[in-house]
Amino acid sequence: MRHRVDEFLSASERTQRLGNLPMGRGRQLAVWQNSHDEIQYSATRGHVFSLYLNGGSGTRRVDGKVKSGAPATLCVFPEGHSSEWQINETFRFVHLYVADELLRSAFSQVHEKDARQLDIDERTFVDPGALEQPMRAMAQATLTGDIMSAEAGFADLVAALGHQLVALKGGLTRRAIREVSDWVNAHIAEDIKLSDLAQLAGLSEFHFHRMFRQSCGMAPHAWVTQMRLMRAKDMLTSESMAQIALACGFSSQGHFIRRFKDQYGVTPGQYLRLAC
Repeated sequence: MRHRVDEFLSASERTQRLGNLPMGRGRQLAVWQNSHDEIQYSATRGHVFSLYLNGGSGTRRVDGKVKSGAPATLCVFPEGHSSEWQINETFRFVHLYVADELLRSAFSQVHEKDARQLDIDERTFVDPGALEQPMRAMAQATLTGDIMSAEAGFADLVAALGHQLVALKGGLTRRAIREVSDWVNAHIAEDIKLSDLAQLAGLSEFHFHRMFRQSCGMAPHAWVTQMRLMRAKDMLTSESMAQIALACGFSSQGHFIRRFKDQYGVTPGQYLRLAC
């Protein structure tokens, strides 16, 4: 059984979790402080983006890829990552933990590209470039419990991931994905069927389901639910829960609230309070 990086950190008596912010659907943020410690990660679950906030010069990777850290540097641990670290000075860092399917589906929606084109390669103590500002924004949001700012930071991070792509063949075309997205947005309050979407792409239901999952990183029904929730989130300040459920195609208010909590880690009411 694979463990997440934060589980390895939590097992150390010298590591302090200064802030924690669940974002739902396999996304979580944490701000850590560590000092004079040794940490080992082994075959980790999910991807990790790590930015050193304060300090870091006393941190070294010692598992054959010996390298010393520095303030404001970035590390990326792809799923299945293993490494060993030695910490000789106090430093603080922020971690974004994100499930592979969620990251790829977000990438596909933002860049309108096949999710398999996202290249999540291992990085150790690199210049964060365009990822620094989103990571710092998510760190601040973690410490203040501001989930909306955290989501904005996550969106900015995904937007900055489009520069390294893997060439692929097959899957849905960009035009087909856009047409499906436009159709779903126009019929969001209705009972959307797989056959509706397959017809738009001119494919059988079986082939559409398979090719959509390859291209977008998630099944069509999960993707439609995500679009419903994105629409619902924009309506929270202006409509009642019952009205939102009806307008966004949920079977009931309770169904909407359950799906919202699955996606974002909090109920709609809690989300509004955190946003204030």
